[in-house]
Amino acid sequence: MRKLVVGVLVALSVSAVLLSVFSDQLVVAKPQSKIQFTKTITSSLDPAAGREQFALILAPNKGSLYTGSLTYAASDPVQVIVLHEIARDDSKGQPTWSVDGSTIYGITKLEPPKSADTLEFTGSALGFQSDNPFTVTVSVDGWVRGQPTEVIMQTLDIKERSFSLPQPHVTTTIPMRVGFFEKNSVYYIITDSSNQTVAEKISVHGSDVRFTPKLRWTPASSQDIVYVFTNGVKGEGVYGFQGEVFLSTPAQPEKYSPLRSISFVSWKSGQKAQILDSADEVLKAQKAGRITIANSNITINAPQVVWPGGQLLLKNATQINYAPYDNGQVIEINKDSKKVVFVAHRAWGLDGRAIYYIIPDATPAGPAQAIGVPTVPKLANALAAQVFSDMYQFKNGIKGTGPLGFQQSVLDVITDQSYVPLCRVSIVEWKNAKDALVLETVADINNKKSEGSIHVTLARPLSSDYVMNCPLVSNKG
Repeated sequence: MRKLVVGVLVALSVSAVLLSVFSDQLVVAKPQSKIQFTKTITSSLDPAAGREQFALILAPNKGSLYTGSLTYAASDPVQVIVLHEIARDDSKGQPTWSVDGSTIYGITKLEPPKSADTLEFTGSALGFQSDNPFTVTVSVDGWVRGQPTEVIMQTLDIKERSFSLPQPHVTTTIPMRVGFFEKNSVYYIITDSSNQTVAEKISVHGSDVRFTPKLRWTPASSQDIVYVFTNGVKGEGVYGFQGEVFLSTPAQPEKYSPLRSISFVSWKSGQKAQILDSADEVLKAQKAGRITIANSNITINAPQVVWPGGQLLLKNATQINYAPYDNGQVIEINKDSKKVVFVAHRAWGLDGRAIYYIIPDATPAGPAQAIGVPTVPKLANALAAQVFSDMYQFKNGIKGTGPLGFQQSVLDVITDQSYVPLCRVSIVEWKNAKDALVLETVADINNKKSEGSIHVTLARPLSSDYVMNCPLVSNKG
């Protein structure tokens, strides 16, 4: 049986003292607490394993169980080690480890050793091991069951002035569709639909489209029209016929909006269908009695990626980590494969869970130009109808990878039918930055606001509301 390494004795002795204080509570209940931190650790010699170097990340405590995600980067390939508390009778020949000689932990080594990785874990403790001395920077986002928060804070010593969630910025690949504007091709994506049938129909064809019923309440002044064909010439449109026809592109910022009210176009019986590749041709065909146009109350979120004479600004892939919000939100556009790769930003949702969002367009011009997306003044018109989500960005406090260089944003959205992909930005500022804590939910923000610890104000650059098109996406590229 392995002996406890010298480098871990101090942390565990502190944990043992604290656990004795809370032992009664742990017997009665096993609370679940959030753990999130980023820290850099240097390995120490593990005397029980000869020349091996060891670094402990999450210390074992009797009855505790950690679960979550881990992202790390090490100076040398390291072995990730997970410990699992087991009964003494179950330790039959497998490698084991003990803190006090009575509590037994089975050892799982995750193969192969790597210099960097992101992985999910569940276990009673977590650490790294290598034959050579190493330094590792690690971010943990997870939960611990059966251990009070005070013990976590003391054991992990995570009261640091910087913080970053694992995978704060990732890439996500989204299928593009092809439509028309004034006889030219338009490449665009669809992220949301106010109609469930339309959302499901589009999703079948490879796009992950969310059913977002609240979109139907966005005012007409915040939308533009798109013609969708229900019959006629076979093609790659929503219903399997010709591509959709748009009335504007980002080249016409006063007219353009990614929010599109669907008008259904149908060829009348006996008419010979043909491709109609402009709004003028659609209206001429209607006037000639060849087609019918039926307006609907269905709204889709359909940002354009490539349009006549322009496209979304391309970002260098190396900028994802050090300039994730600046100079573009797309790192690749492939018209041949009809795919676009966006940068997706991690934030906390209403319930404190991790969410990812993209930014295809925004308003007003100043912020939109800074992040490298089209300016869409019409987005602000949705605010009067209360069709928006709130995004809280942090101006000071805990340094991190958020939009302003501090902690990640908090959004009052969850992935259900109440979600709206339009974000009105507010700024959170700590009155005393030295008192700052990581805030993970809207409730956290409201509590600190009521205490008088923070100011929360609407972001109004150029005296205009700051609104972003912020559809939620998967974090898988």
